[in-house]
Amino acid sequence: MTALTVSGTPAAPTPFATARAMLRLHRPALFLWTGMVLAALALMVWGYGWLAEPAAAAYQRLKACDYACSYDQDAYVTYKDVLHYASYVVTFLPLLVAAWAGATLTSRELENGTAQLVWTQSLTPARWLAAKLLAPAALLTAGTSLLVLLHHLLWAEGRRADVLGWNDILVFQANGPTTAALTLFGLAAGALIGLLLRRSLPALAVTVAVTAAVGFGLNWFRGYFWPTVTVTTSLEDGPWFGGPVVSYGAVTSTGAHVPVPDCAQYWSGALDCRAQLDKQHIVRFYSDMHPYSHYWPLQLTATAVTLALTGLVVLVAFRVLERHTGTVAKGTAV
Repeated sequence: MTALTVSGTPAAPTPFATARAMLRLHRPALFLWTGMVLAALALMVWGYGWLAEPAAAAYQRLKACDYACSYDQDAYVTYKDVLHYASYVVTFLPLLVAAWAGATLTSRELENGTAQLVWTQSLTPARWLAAKLLAPAALLTAGTSLLVLLHHLLWAEGRRADVLGWNDILVFQANGPTTAALTLFGLAAGALIGLLLRRSLPALAVTVAVTAAVGFGLNWFRGYFWPTVTVTTSLEDGPWFGGPVVSYGAVTSTGAHVPVPDCAQYWSGALDCRAQLDKQHIVRFYSDMHPYSHYWPLQLTATAVTLALTGLVVLVAFRVLERHTGTVAKGTAV
């Protein structure tokens, strides 16, 4: 019998082959993502092309006759529902991505040993993790950007209908690149938590919780991402709450800012507590707020913060993998 000897090591797969293999492995998630994006796009195209203008016309007619006439209520209500549904879908998209990433991207392969088997062949752990991040990141960025762009068009086209303001939590999140950045954060966080926990269900739960916490945190602090402008109002008008207010209070005759007395928290009560206002030498009210012109600075700053967090999470993920395998060369480009 003649022994057959195989010499040398298998050739390393090309980045394209690695990405293709990764996409084939996660084919159900890819089909689900594509279907969800197409369904959301179809919903928003319908709203943008057929509902926004009739809804705006109906609302303007209602305002013109001081809310005492008939109008196309169906057009207004349908547009309002579509905008709400679209806003929910786009806003909560990062959580779905985080759930998928946390459950399957790294933890499942570590849990069932697939990753360790791959590492014994020609694919290094660093390239394995890079493929896990880069291919999904490209698809998620493309899909999310399309959804955000169309959502912004849908909302802008229907602004005359006054359904949702620019500062509404859902609208602000769904109308700009912050959603795409938060989606990438969910992807990176899922990969990192999967590496740390190595169990699908715990990784899913923790990743969703972390991504939701970051999303709520961004919303909580977004008012501080850009300098505010100050609006002052008279005692007769009361404190101003007509927009995104970061802080508000009362102004004394010396120009000092003091808290608003309880009796004047609402404009209708300001005159009723005039004696108390006079006793504290309060002469007007102020509100530190953001006008609509601050929309893009707030969006872009929130996006930059989220991308910085994402980059940090990716860096930590590679460090964790390096510590775990001991085979990832330092300085490997991602």
